Amino acid sequence: MRDIHRRDFIKMSSLGVLSPKVFSSENLGSKDQVNFVSDGLNLSPSAYLKLLDEISLKKDIKDDYFSRGGSITELELRFAEDLGKEAAIFMPTGTLANHIAIRSLCGIKQKAIVQQESHIYNDSGDCVQSLSHINLLPLGGKNASFTLEEVKEVFQKAESGRVATQIGVISIESPVRRKFGEVFDFDEIKRISSFAKEKGIKMHLDGARIYLAAAYTGISVKSYSSLFDTVYVSLYKYFNAASGAILAGPKDLIEPLFHTRRMFGSGLHQAWIFSEVALYFQHNFAERYTKAVKISEALFDNLAKNKRFKINKITNGSNIINLEVKGISPKDFAKNLLQQGILVKEKDEISLNLLVNESILYSDENELTSKFLKSLN
Repeated sequence: MRDIHRRDFIKMSSLGVLSPKVFSSENLGSKDQVNFVSDGLNLSPSAYLKLLDEISLKKDIKDDYFSRGGSITELELRFAEDLGKEAAIFMPTGTLANHIAIRSLCGIKQKAIVQQESHIYNDSGDCVQSLSHINLLPLGGKNASFTLEEVKEVFQKAESGRVATQIGVISIESPVRRKFGEVFDFDEIKRISSFAKEKGIKMHLDGARIYLAAAYTGISVKSYSSLFDTVYVSLYKYFNAASGAILAGPKDLIEPLFHTRRMFGSGLHQAWIFSEVALYFQHNFAERYTKAVKISEALFDNLAKNKRFKINKITNGSNIINLEVKGISPKDFAKNLLQQGILVKEKDEISLNLLVNESILYSDENELTSKFLKSLN
């Protein structure tokens, strides 16, 4: 894990942007560690505390009261503007953000459409069904996207049943983590959004990783957001906060949600320790991440020229790339890379999944290529 040099943060804070040579790893001496195992930087506890200390030296941090006011308000205003929404609210987790969005948009309606492979359907403990009594209708099968035709079929069935029920929300996750970062087809989103508006159905975007998707699709975060009533963005996945989420949408829906948040036991007494770090890394993130993507693409092009590597890119993918290695086990290959300051993790007996994040800015494509080639021995 990385530690942080005080002089680097002073320089970094004055610029308001992340410098490529900031985090140093104690066990790697003077080398900077590039990690290919997460969406973000995986800050150690000591690194996180030092970051907060450096921020406090350059900024008069305003504390919040039960997650309202102070630094939290600054965070909410920043993301509301960035996403093109009237208002935003801090949530301690993405699970709660998705749940409350669906709950609030549905109102008295009893059903919500989701992807079968979505986080809210598979990894949230049936919270929407159990706590808000809303039935989730999974579409898309094993695919990342579902189609307008599937939506129309389910809509017709709900409307024409012996006891008619109403669909209140269509929730879409993009990129889809359970599909290794595949993005939902944008043209299909536009078609579904248009149909939903016509039928009075609300739209929610599980955009935990939507800032990553934007760098790969060339579609701005605001363009994605414009097709949805509410949008959730993670604060810990690549904005490197210890926890937290943002839920953005219309003012009349968002502003009263601090009551609902507290009802679910999530009105944290103070949350500035999350918001300050998220604010720090959100500044100029798109610019930095676009550069990181370019370096990674050049690296993968270089590796593809060597017969001992095979690059498997996911169709409509984002920041997850599968790399097959020949003549060495992925486990041994990972050990060799770690000795050179590159953290990877084997996926199976022949390959590794590489996740592109900002840490790639600590190096360049030529240096990384050299280290990958050297690690084959």
